[in-house]
Amino acid sequence: MKSQFLHQFVLSIAAASLSIFAASTATAQACAATVESTDQMQYNLKNIDVSKKCKEFTITLKHVGKMPKAAMGHNLAIAKTADMAAVNTDGITAGIANEYVKPKDTRVLAYTKMIGGGETTTTTLKVSALNDKDAYAFFCTFPGHASLMKGTLKLVP
Repeated sequence: MKSQFLHQFVLSIAAASLSIFAASTATAQACAATVESTDQMQYNLKNIDVSKKCKEFTITLKHVGKMPKAAMGHNLAIAKTADMAAVNTDGITAGIANEYVKPKDTRVLAYTKMIGGGETTTTTLKVSALNDKDAYAFFCTFPGHASLMKGTLKLVP
């Protein structure tokens, strides 16, 4: 009886360990991320790792604040870090009607629409557009926000 109980106990521990390992592996290989933005012009993440094993990577942006888009709108754009300032400058000229992103700007690898408090949006990035040689950033193109609302996006194995 003790032997049977011990055997069941060991099997339960082994199954739980495998389950935890599988969950951590799935998380590490996930081809998606969620970023929250606030009325205080902040993202909750400063880094996003994108696995080379993904064909596409989806980013969900949630505005967890209460202010409307006109006053405290946020989006999330992805570009090479070296292009960020120019993308923002051109985005101001493009205006709100274009989500503060210059139409057909090839420097922008992906971007979300501009959202206000309580709203959610997504964008999908083709991972093949990234390479190991360049540094990438994600940032908000609403005028003046990128100074605080930015982070790094990195291609990882």
